[in-house]
Amino acid sequence: MIRYPALNKPVKIGVTAPSSGLHREDHHLLEEAVYRMEEKGFRVVVGQTCWTEFKSKSAHAKSRAEELNLMLQDPSIQFIFPPWGGELLIEILEYMEFDKITPKWILGYSDISTLLLAITLKSGIATAHGTNLVDLRGQVSDPTTAQWEKVLFMKKGEEVIQYPSEKYQLRWQHDDVTDWVYHLSEPTKWKTIKNTPLYIKGRLLGGCIDVIRHLIGTPFGDVRHFQQQYINNEPIIWFFENCQLTVTDLRRTLVQMKLAGWFDHCSGILFGRSAAKESVHDYHILDVYMELAEELTIPIAYDFDCGHMPPQLTLINGAYAEVRVYNNNGNMVKQIFK
Repeated sequence: MIRYPALNKPVKIGVTAPSSGLHREDHHLLEEAVYRMEEKGFRVVVGQTCWTEFKSKSAHAKSRAEELNLMLQDPSIQFIFPPWGGELLIEILEYMEFDKITPKWILGYSDISTLLLAITLKSGIATAHGTNLVDLRGQVSDPTTAQWEKVLFMKKGEEVIQYPSEKYQLRWQHDDVTDWVYHLSEPTKWKTIKNTPLYIKGRLLGGCIDVIRHLIGTPFGDVRHFQQQYINNEPIIWFFENCQLTVTDLRRTLVQMKLAGWFDHCSGILFGRSAAKESVHDYHILDVYMELAEELTIPIAYDFDCGHMPPQLTLINGAYAEVRVYNNNGNMVKQIFK
């Protein structure tokens, strides 16, 4: 059975950097985001790891794990919100005290999805894939991003429906400040292979494929155990977003996942928008999606609101979901906390 964290006001947020922290010149980004959270009525405590960054990590792996473990075990903290992702979160997993974790929300994406997926697979505790804290530093949030609050304040047994964004961001423009941080300029359109309608049900699992692939073959990536122990072998809906993998590297990764059994009892796959889709010779990203759909005989959707081309939905690892994609009309993701 999936365990869902519950938020009760006033909510105290613990901010820690299990992957990358912030260089001094970027401290204002976190300070602004914390201010916005406090404006909303959240209490915020910021860990020491957030203020440092050296050799692609906020601190030594043991230090990062210790701060995270303390926040996860602190009964006064209901919600863990890293500032952003990074590169080397996987270093901390061997030092984490998974057996002492009590259900509390962790929200993030990119490298943070390594932590999210590992916790859900090992403990059956739901985790939240969505916006970074520093991306909430704007005066307002776009409607898609703003859904994170509604989703995380849900109680067990409740449901929420999210719809496609109207527009998405093609590229980051940090030197051009907007009220809601992003520069949403391109029309959003969820798509399916061969434009066939998609309607699937199952338990959501996923994250940034660049990093979660490294859980395969480790104690932190045992999908089969998760299926048997926590969801009674219900089908899984995988959601992936590709930050930097080449088309051929993405293909290799998906084949490895297939061989490792990650796609057993899979009802469908959702791929987020990606800037990393340049063809390798005559091999295209659509070739990857079509080959996988044929091999697994499952439906696949792509250009989903998920990942490094925001905005993105708030997707809960472990939640029961129903997903519909039909010619950009009536598209939705329903999540039920059951």
